[in-house]
Amino acid sequence: MIKKMFNNKKSVLFTILFLFGLVSIRIFEKKLFYDPFLHFFRTEYENQQLPVFDGFKLFLNIVFRYSMNTLLSLGIIFSVFKEKVLLVFSSWLYLVFFIVLTMIFFGLLFFSEKPDYWMLFYVRRFLIQPLFLLLFLPAFYYQKLKK
Repeated sequence: MIKKMFNNKKSVLFTILFLFGLVSIRIFEKKLFYDPFLHFFRTEYENQQLPVFDGFKLFLNIVFRYSMNTLLSLGIIFSVFKEKVLLVFSSWLYLVFFIVLTMIFFGLLFFSEKPDYWMLFYVRRFLIQPLFLLLFLPAFYYQKLKK
């Protein structure tokens, strides 16, 4: 009984630490990452031109940020469910979603005369925010309840 309580405390502590990491990424995003769209999407951007950006530098920063969010999110998933199968499955999902969303994002940026700003905004949001965690946690919990 005491061992189970100690393990739960460790899980809660790790989950809180991982959440703190995700919050820190969000708080320090301006200092940590190159993202010319941060300011652009906070203004009335519908009638404006896209900001000038370095595509390669933007790509590297999106990869870096997505990777950090993914690692912390996977840590939360593992500390909550303690199932290696879910960790591997989630890792593959994160990888597939990254590839698809990155292709859509840069396709919109480079191959559209005037990209759909709403689409660009939401695809970018899925790349830079840990939104998949908000989808995966309840889905895995529901799946676990059904078993």
